[in-house]
Amino acid sequence: MPKAKGKSRRHKYSYNLNRKRLYRSARRRAAPRIACSHIRHAWDPSKSVAQNLAEMGLSEDPNKALPIPKKLGVEAESNGQQSRKKIVRKPYVVNEMEYEASLPEKKSNTLSRDLIDYVQYMIQNHGENYKEMARDEKNYYQDTPKQIKRKINVYKNFYPEEYKEFIASLKPEKMDVQ
Repeated sequence: MPKAKGKSRRHKYSYNLNRKRLYRSARRRAAPRIACSHIRHAWDPSKSVAQNLAEMGLSEDPNKALPIPKKLGVEAESNGQQSRKKIVRKPYVVNEMEYEASLPEKKSNTLSRDLIDYVQYMIQNHGENYKEMARDEKNYYQDTPKQIKRKINVYKNFYPEEYKEFIASLKPEKMDVQ
């Protein structure tokens, strides 16, 4: 079967095609990615970014929101500019964001159950002798005495109450052995 004649030819570059306009229109259609849910719900896609943020009482440019005065003469001029008021149509967005920011942070730092068991085993069998801990057969990762000491200190800092209870439970056992 013969080859099609048009396929083997090299295509010529079209100089008359405006590629910028095609690219801009595709970019304009894409909605901005918004991380905060409060802003996402109050967002109006028919308005520009600056208009949306101004309606919510947020600033588009932080340098314009809190200008740094260079000299004393500039401060007097900037006070005259601040006299005009911005109309905030969606104040609930800022209020909800301030409320979320005022909530206390959740403590997400925890240790793995394996590390806790490892530290408790080492303290239970060897007490404060870190060199013995390093030679122990349960020291699978071949931690040095300093590394083991560091792991025990991390455990002490993360769970101080649990550590005190654990140490208190070890003392009666040692008295029974002697």
